[in-house]
Amino acid sequence: MSTATTTHTTFRAEGFSCPSCVAKIENQVKKLKGVENVEVHFATARVEVDHDASVTSTDDIVAAIAKAGYKAAPSAF
Repeated sequence: MSTATTTHTTFRAEGFSCPSCVAKIENQVKKLKGVENVEVHFATARVEVDHDASVTSTDDIVAAIAKAGYKAAPSAF
């Protein structure tokens, strides 16, 4: 039985120019341990991530998005 707690974090990303950006970001973030789900919303430039915060921090996710070539920051909405 897993005792991991899933955290839902929303990020705002910059630099989206086409729908293929979505796959780049999703693929990079999915590589992180502790990430359960990634959903990128092209129209609103939102990235929603379900992750185990004890394994993967928001800084880790921002770094993964940066590695995909985009700037991101945690957002309240």
